[in-house]
Amino acid sequence: MKTEQPQIIRLEDYREPAYLVENVELVFDLESESTRVVCAATYYANNTDNAPLVLDGEDLKLLHISLDGRELGENDYSCDNKSLTIPDLPERFELVIETEIDPKGNTQLSGLYQSNGTYCTQCEAQGFRRITYFQDRPDVMATYNVTIIADKASCPVLLSNGNLLEHNDVEDDQHIAVWHDPFPKPSYLFALVAGDLAQVSDTFVTCTGRTVDLHIFIEHGNEDRVDWAMESLKAAMKWDEDRFGLEYDLDLYNIVAVSDFNMGAMENKSLNVFNTKYVLAKSDTATDADYAGIEGVIAHEYFHNWTGNRVTCRDWFQLSLKEGLTVFRDQEFSSDMRSRPCERISNVKVLRAAQFPEDAGPLAHPVRPEQYMAIDNFYTATVYNKGSEVIRMMHTLLGEDNFRKGMDLYFERHDGQAVTCDDFAAAMMDASDIDLTQFKLWYSQAGTPEVTAHWSYDHEAQRFDLTLAQHLAPTPGQNDKQPMHMPISVGLLDLEGMEILSDVLSVSKARETFSFENIESEPVISLNRDFSAPIKLKAAYSRVELAFLMANDSDDFARWEAAQTYGTDLLLDMVKAYQKGQPFKKDEDFIQALRQTLLNDQLDLDFIALCLQLPTEGYLAEQMETIDVVAIHQAREALRRYIAEDLQKDFLRIFRDLRSDKPYSPNAASCGQRALKNTCLSYLAEGDDPACLALITAQYHNANNMTDRMAALSILSNKEADARLEALEDFYTRFKDDALVVDKWLSVQAMSSLPGTLATVQNLMSHEAFSIRNPNKVRSLIGVFAHANPLHYHNEDGSGYAFHTDRILELDKINPQIAARMVAPLGKWRRFDKKRQDLMKAELQRIIATDGLSGDTFEMASKSLG
Repeated sequence: MKTEQPQIIRLEDYREPAYLVENVELVFDLESESTRVVCAATYYANNTDNAPLVLDGEDLKLLHISLDGRELGENDYSCDNKSLTIPDLPERFELVIETEIDPKGNTQLSGLYQSNGTYCTQCEAQGFRRITYFQDRPDVMATYNVTIIADKASCPVLLSNGNLLEHNDVEDDQHIAVWHDPFPKPSYLFALVAGDLAQVSDTFVTCTGRTVDLHIFIEHGNEDRVDWAMESLKAAMKWDEDRFGLEYDLDLYNIVAVSDFNMGAMENKSLNVFNTKYVLAKSDTATDADYAGIEGVIAHEYFHNWTGNRVTCRDWFQLSLKEGLTVFRDQEFSSDMRSRPCERISNVKVLRAAQFPEDAGPLAHPVRPEQYMAIDNFYTATVYNKGSEVIRMMHTLLGEDNFRKGMDLYFERHDGQAVTCDDFAAAMMDASDIDLTQFKLWYSQAGTPEVTAHWSYDHEAQRFDLTLAQHLAPTPGQNDKQPMHMPISVGLLDLEGMEILSDVLSVSKARETFSFENIESEPVISLNRDFSAPIKLKAAYSRVELAFLMANDSDDFARWEAAQTYGTDLLLDMVKAYQKGQPFKKDEDFIQALRQTLLNDQLDLDFIALCLQLPTEGYLAEQMETIDVVAIHQAREALRRYIAEDLQKDFLRIFRDLRSDKPYSPNAASCGQRALKNTCLSYLAEGDDPACLALITAQYHNANNMTDRMAALSILSNKEADARLEALEDFYTRFKDDALVVDKWLSVQAMSSLPGTLATVQNLMSHEAFSIRNPNKVRSLIGVFAHANPLHYHNEDGSGYAFHTDRILELDKINPQIAARMVAPLGKWRRFDKKRQDLMKAELQRIIATDGLSGDTFEMASKSLG
């Protein structure tokens, strides 16, 4: 089968739907391989063009179709593998369509499919068309009534959106449930779940005194692993009332966790479907990062109830309208639940690791894309994480009070509507009377602005001048860029470390100078505090100034940033030395600055741990014109050894002080203790001291929580020692029946820096623990190897690329969404030496030349090749 190049969809071609829908009646008769779906919808014309009705449909068997009670014959409509078209329609009519689908055979996990025997839907972005013929677009909103008929024994639980109206037996072995969602919604928010599931319940009393029933449905045996998810849900509901005045609008809220899911979770109105990864947790199976992830994702999907469901996006180009805004909201929630500076640092690390490279490569696109082939490929770091930064900048420019007024106005104007990013910006401008016209370029211009800072001090005039110049490089399809409007937070510190001035500058020109008067002595400047704008900052700091900021800056993000900048500068010098065959030089001042941070008892422990973490190999690679993965790895390992040698006694003392036999708690203070303790342990492991190896091994075997056990296992996974093999074998034996924990076991091996890691990954492909049909397994093994192990993925013989490409092509036949998301590492070919460039391009060409390739994967590979 020859690959059919997908059609390009353009924002400029958007047109309102020819027909709108008043209400939808769905009846599902669930059978594993032959589910029947009856869809009865009331349509009415949205214009006077007498256009045909074009309904989307994929992998459907059409059984019957009737218009206003009249059965249509084959001459009354046309149907192909993508759509069903009906001409000559009245202005208002009822259309009834019966289709048959195969949930068991649906390996794409889009539409209606089965996960471990449970029927489950995933309709965002375009999965509803795999259930029935429909105008599968977000600006067609309707109320839904859903009837589910299923076997009582295999499917005792029958769920859909909204309120349960009826639940009865219909035959000896069958039962029926009828659900009604009173809020109009697009088809992508439709949800159905049916299966044999356990239920954990609680309640939440809203700010107006209503009681909301909360239910979490999971596979039997997992009932003891949902307490944290339930607590996180209730905390999110309370926070949204307090921060934004948003109350939940129904009396029922359901969450279902399934093992096979393409995404992290889905915000379907009142019936959120989650990947088990973001629901299940207890101390012996989940790490601190897992607990934080669950808290954040539970909140994210709940917050969508208003920013995504009650007000949704007009078209998929506006995806960041709901996702960027909701990421900002969940980040703010997590910051209030935990350490605000550490959450900000973590968010920026994610942005730099995923979004900055996206902005700098062939897949660069604006926060509001202008075109796409497959919308599933645009669930990107740009839409989500950079989109969140755009909202954060609005918040900074407007201030909390005006931002809240803007949010209130947005809901007042657009509740129950499908709208655009421009509509959101208009609400913010009208509520605050602040002009955001230029600011909106953040939605339409791709790329990361580079801001160069120069400063000078006039002793006689006691004036400090700061000049900022911004540049936005060309990106695919956008060669000429205009200056962006951004907030740059700055501070001035005197030589005693006292803050002289703190301000937020509104920067809007290609080059502009800001003057600060009555500055009595030459200060040290702190720039882009709290990462107030998502930019690449070029500032000529000396290493002395960076060490000063590490020790004295009152803004914790800027303090961490100084450590990262110093470390990056030092490591890039070491990379150059390695490439020239010169020995590495130890920088005593940097290590001393780290010691001061380590021993500062005024700082949060989790913040200290973050400051002690060197820039990642991936981040260092992004700073190089031509990436040298071997030199980067060798330089970073050498610096870690220098730090470990000089601070060994401090690390050992703090490690011992922080060890605790107290019962596990996921609270921020306890997480901080474990973070610093395990950071100390990782540095202690840099040497070959048998006593340190014994410490690591003892922590692995004696840990009373998964965070400490995984920290030890991660260290051992990079050790050529019997203890590594013993721990890996023990870990699998302990947890082989827990799929989520086994995912950690796969990932830790895929990330190993030891020789032979690719062979290990290849062998794990045939292990009983792995299934290429399960997205979590694919991400844990193949995804981690390709994205998080540059040393072995970029092996100079190209074996890593060939293995990766083989898996992409294998996956494309099973689940094109997951296959397409795996392509990105190959798209960085331009950043490598000529030999690796040729090898990576050859693999992209091999993907494109494959017959029958999906549109999703074709788009990603063709754009990556350029």
